[in-house]
Amino acid sequence: MSLHRTDSIRTLALVGHGASGKTTLIESLLAASGAILSRGSVEKGNTVCDHDPQEKALGHSINSALVSATWRGTQLQFIDTPGFPDFAAQALGALAAVDTALIVINAQTGIELTTERMMRQAAARGLCRMLVVNKIDADNVDLPQLVSAIRERFGRECLLLDLPAKHGQEVVELLSHDQGESDFASVAAAHRALIDQIVEEDENLLARYLEDGSDPNPDELHAPFERALRAGHLIPILFVSAKTGAGVPQLLDALAQLAPSPPEGNAAPFYRGEPGNAEAVAFHADADPQKHVLAHVFKIISDPFMGKVAVFRVHQGTVRRDAQLFVGDTRRAFKLSHLYQMQGKDYVEVEALVPGDIGAVAKVEEIAFDCVLHDSHDEDHIHLKPLEFPLPMQGLAVQTRRKGDEQRLFDVLHKLELEDPCFKVERHPVTNETVIRGLGEMHLRAKLARLQQQFKLELDCSPPQIAYRETITTHAEGHCRHKKQSGGAGQFGEVSLRIEPLARGAGFEFVDVVKGGAIPGVFIPAVEKGVRQALSQGVVAGFPVHDLRVTVYDGKTHAVDGKEIAFVAAGKKATIAAIRAASPIVLEPLVDVDVLAPEHAIGDLTGDLAAKRGQVTNTQPRSLGSAAISALVPLAELDEYQSRLKSLTGGQGSYSIAFSHYAQVPPATQLKLASLHRETQPQED
Repeated sequence: MSLHRTDSIRTLALVGHGASGKTTLIESLLAASGAILSRGSVEKGNTVCDHDPQEKALGHSINSALVSATWRGTQLQFIDTPGFPDFAAQALGALAAVDTALIVINAQTGIELTTERMMRQAAARGLCRMLVVNKIDADNVDLPQLVSAIRERFGRECLLLDLPAKHGQEVVELLSHDQGESDFASVAAAHRALIDQIVEEDENLLARYLEDGSDPNPDELHAPFERALRAGHLIPILFVSAKTGAGVPQLLDALAQLAPSPPEGNAAPFYRGEPGNAEAVAFHADADPQKHVLAHVFKIISDPFMGKVAVFRVHQGTVRRDAQLFVGDTRRAFKLSHLYQMQGKDYVEVEALVPGDIGAVAKVEEIAFDCVLHDSHDEDHIHLKPLEFPLPMQGLAVQTRRKGDEQRLFDVLHKLELEDPCFKVERHPVTNETVIRGLGEMHLRAKLARLQQQFKLELDCSPPQIAYRETITTHAEGHCRHKKQSGGAGQFGEVSLRIEPLARGAGFEFVDVVKGGAIPGVFIPAVEKGVRQALSQGVVAGFPVHDLRVTVYDGKTHAVDGKEIAFVAAGKKATIAAIRAASPIVLEPLVDVDVLAPEHAIGDLTGDLAAKRGQVTNTQPRSLGSAAISALVPLAELDEYQSRLKSLTGGQGSYSIAFSHYAQVPPATQLKLASLHRETQPQED
């Protein structure tokens, strides 16, 4: 059995921008709590969390990692997450497994892109949030300005929980101290502001506080503090230096004493029922070990030794080794032969996991990312509120250098796809391209390196075709009579249909209104198959056709020669004819681009984006001489943008992209795409 109770557990994800020092902070927390003998270093490649060979070579995290420590009788379960936007899936997945998000901010660089995004995402999940300012002893830091920027950006509810002193060498805790020296601000004033905010959560405590003016007993502050955290009325700011250890004991104290336990955290956002008709169900991780098991898989690992590993958070009940569990709506149970908790790369076998615990199980092929594990058919159709992942838009066309590796490549890519919700594999039958898509160049480079190092696959890469689409702008009709006679039995099928445009993003609808058996019902699926073939292959420029309704209303057959193949051909040709008559257009993907760069480069960057047919939507100053640009840009214009950004900012800029919507390409671009298509894919007669 686990050696801890549910109410002694704290689950926490360390999130924040790259290079904010999350992994180093984890090392300091583990060392200070006695979980490890000495603190490792990212530079030396000997940290507990960055154990992957790629992470050691790159000097930053690319995967989330789980570790735990004990502090003053409290079990702290940490998830260290990557900070660069290209690896956002790992950080977002971790938010589904914790009660508190520790947003780590680099005191030297201030509020960055991932800082803002993780603050928003954690709030959307109903998580308690704490801001941890790291590197407080670094040169050229302006902590008062940073605190001011935090409050301006995230609200006045961001209050100091401690203050740095002696130039970042020490930290003064504020909840129980109302006097002392600090590097900035007044300890007394910060203490008073914190107490004022906390007591507002408890009417009796507030009345007594206003009446006699004395501070409440520290034990009385835990419950209102936790309520303020859960409601978002208080976002504590703490200061640390992960390298020197300054502020680390105070941070451990705050997590053990003030962060919510699983029963105190907000209810997990589960739903029961079929998609589109589900009702919300609140599941609190209470201490009752006899309830039905309910656990959520938030991470999949393809481990070279353990095989497929599913990492999950227990939300209800007790998961015991040798128990029988079900995966989602499946009726076949699997046996938990082994049950693990993870400490970096190590799998520690345990007998049981209580509510709030994070554990793992290996070699269960039925388990998939985001599925729910349970031990009762009463929990069928239970699912967690889906996480919102950015759409992978950056692509590379890949092919194996060695013949015979093609099938193995697809098998390996499938494993990587199961691990990472922001990594997708596409096979384009028209261009015969296998395209991998991710969130950016760094993301794809990491995947290619893993394919080479772990799986020994040598690949050739090239830029893929942009994922253009086609659609129509008006109503039209199409007709085709397919007739073929070749000595024996012939082929005959005639189809009349009409098409009409649908709203952007509506997809495709097929409607059958044929009456009187003009086309026998047995051949309607064949007509639809032909229609779908035409749409998948495109008409104008060879790209899939979207957002239209096809209505089949008439046709003819033949008692002897009426065949399925004939109606497939007739449906396809009638659809092509209708699309040609419906003023077809080509659509291109537009992406939201967020750029963070030094202020002096903003003019050059906005001009460069405008030259790429981009529309700058917002420019905002950030702390410490930087600024952020938001723009809407066609994806086709962002080829090699990383190199361009590096040139314009002297290597100090960073950017991320996320899919926005599809829009019509300029007429000149459509003519060019159509011309290329005619050369490579001639239209059928």
